[in-house]
Amino acid sequence: MTKNIQKSEETKEKNIKDLNDICDECKKQDESVTQNLILTGFKICKSCRVSKTIFPI
Repeated sequence: MTKNIQKSEETKEKNIKDLNDICDECKKQDESVTQNLILTGFKICKSCRVSKTIFPI
């Protein structure tokens, strides 16, 4: 039972680290990173998302 609690705490800590608002492309901190993570599944900021939409290479 305690192993399950420890695993869930480790999972929560990992999820919190993922929500640090830092873009994977440009490495800048932006509020839109978390919003795009929820919407698209990618940790990219608004400007990187626009550039990926216009130039999808």
